[in-house]
Order: sequence, then structure tokens, then C-alpha cells
Amino acid sequence: MGPSAGTIREAVSTLNPGYFALVMASGIISIAMHTKGHTALSWALFAVAAAAWVVLVVLTAWRILRYRDLFIADFRDPRRGFGFFTFVAATCVLGTRCTLEGWRPVAIVALIIGSISWFALGYIVPWTAVLNPSIRPTLPGANGTWFVWVVASQSVAVLAAALQPGEGLGRRELALLAVFSWAVGSFLYPTAAVLVAARLMLYRLRPADLIPAYWVSMGATAITVLAGARIVQMADAPMVNATRGLIAGASVMFWAFGTWLIPVLIAAGWWRHVVHKLPLRYDATLWSIIFPLGMYGVAGHYLGEADHLPIVRRIGEIGSWVAFAAWLLVFVAMLRHLLLTLVRPALARAR
Repeated sequence: MGPSAGTIREAVSTLNPGYFALVMASGIISIAMHTKGHTALSWALFAVAAAAWVVLVVLTAWRILRYRDLFIADFRDPRRGFGFFTFVAATCVLGTRCTLEGWRPVAIVALIIGSISWFALGYIVPWTAVLNPSIRPTLPGANGTWFVWVVASQSVAVLAAALQPGEGLGRRELALLAVFSWAVGSFLYPTAAVLVAARLMLYRLRPADLIPAYWVSMGATAITVLAGARIVQMADAPMVNATRGLIAGASVMFWAFGTWLIPVLIAAGWWRHVVHKLPLRYDATLWSIIFPLGMYGVAGHYLGEADHLPIVRRIGEIGSWVAFAAWLLVFVAMLRHLLLTLVRPALARAR
């Protein structure tokens, strides 16, 4: 006997818009394992990511049709609205993974979906979540999910750079899209950082407020590095030639700052769970830790190759294995959570 209809409906109605971070985390670690030559492991993670994307798209469509008011309420909530950008990033990460298999048509479809949704959400989310006149002040709602806007922008750049052919139709257009979205994301990072920092300094910070999504502040720097490294490696095109040196230098700076953030984020977790003894339980936002860790590893690998920095590449390789270990822990915790909330109640009713 399966889970009750009421339990499933409740899960769908309260679905976190940022749950696509599961796809992002699984997809980026699949890419990391592919770069290391662990084909079977990479395929297993890719299968998890692809299956999760399909399930989450179906559940989101169900939520839009059945629980439209709750769906719209998330758009108007500055604490949850920016989570919708995880759909963009998840789609583009899957598309990037497809390029490694030579599935260019599938990757192009992913780029089209990701680019259109990035462009649309880039105007809709800030207007509804930040400028919505019904929620004032907005600043207390600023949190780590705001950096997902940056991640979405850079995910488009990564996929466009990965798709660019050395010759042929679309080379210049993909170069333009890659540099354009990289530049937008790079400007959005300090904007989000200032607003989130203002919230931390101006309003009381409780342990419960320091959610795992703050790790996206590091993940946003990592994907900016990855996008920059991929652009540096692109074939010659007017837009790439005009910015290659600037992007290469900026990527190193973003990598350094992202590395500096890691001890800060670890200390924040210690303050939350050890000092204030807040229980560590499974939550969808935990995937917001795994994706930055995986992205940091992959970014280090590509930056080390693009700028000939072997120490950065080595750090990236170590980071990829740390990310995989963390992915395993959170994935098992998620399965346990689903077992306790969906399967076990159904078995109890069957008795």
C-alpha cells in the first residue's frame, strides 16, 4: 500500500521551489566524476539527476495546476522566491553533462529552456519577491537563496561555452550569450552580497535563520569561475577575444574569494549546530551545500587547466571527492526522510 493521497498532496502543496538543487548537486558531481574518468559513477549520478529533474518538473506542474495560490505566494516571498532560479541552473547543468556524451541536440534544447526561463525569471522574481508592495520591509527576507540568481546566470554561460563549436553556425552567437550571461552574473554577485550582508548586520540573526542556502554564496563564486574558465577555453570569436584576458583574471579572483568563504561558512554551521545545538535534520536546503562543494571542485579543475595552475586543479580534485562524500550522506538522509514521512505511515495503515 502506497503513501496516502493526503500525504502526497501535502508534500506537493509545500514543495520547496529550491528543490531543483538536488538536480544541480547530482549533475555537477557527475561532471566531476566524468573529468576523473569514473564513468560508471558519473553515469549513476547523471541518472539520479535526470530522474529527479523529471519528477520535480511533474510535481511543480501539479502544484501550479492544483495549488496555484501557494505557488504564487512563493514568488512573493523574498525568502523563497529566488529558489525558482534552481530550475534554470538544474536544466543547464544537465545540458552541460549531456555535452560530455556528445548529445548536442539535447544540450541545445536545455540551453533554450534555461536561457528563456533565466531571462523571464530574472525580471519576474525580483519584481514579485523584492519590489512587491505588499511585503515591507523586504530586507529581512534576504538570505543565501538570493545568490541562486547569480548561479542561474552563470549556468547559462557554462552551457553556452560548452556548446560552442570551433567552426560553423552559431559560434559567435554562443560566444555572445556566454560572455553576456557571465557578465550579468558577475555584476549580480556584489548586488546580492550587499543586500544579504545588510540583512545580517541590520536585523537580529537567530540560529534558525542561518540556513544551509548561505553556502550558495560560495557556490556562486565557484560557478562564476567555471564559466570564466570555459569562456577562456572557447574558440576565437569577437566577444571572446575582447574579454578573454579580463575574464581569466576575474576568475582567479572569484576563486580566491570563494576559497576564503569556506572557513566562514563552516564556522557559521558550527555556531548554528554546535554552539546553539540546533538539531541537524534533513531538509531540502541541504542540497544547497552539496552543489557549491561540487561546483568548487569542478571549477578548480577547469581553472587549473585554463590558466595553467596545477595547485588549483589539485585542490579542485580533492574538493570533488569531499563533495561526493557529502552527497552520499545527504542522499541517504533524503531516502530516510522519505521512508519516515511517506512509506512508514502507509505501512502502518496497512496493518
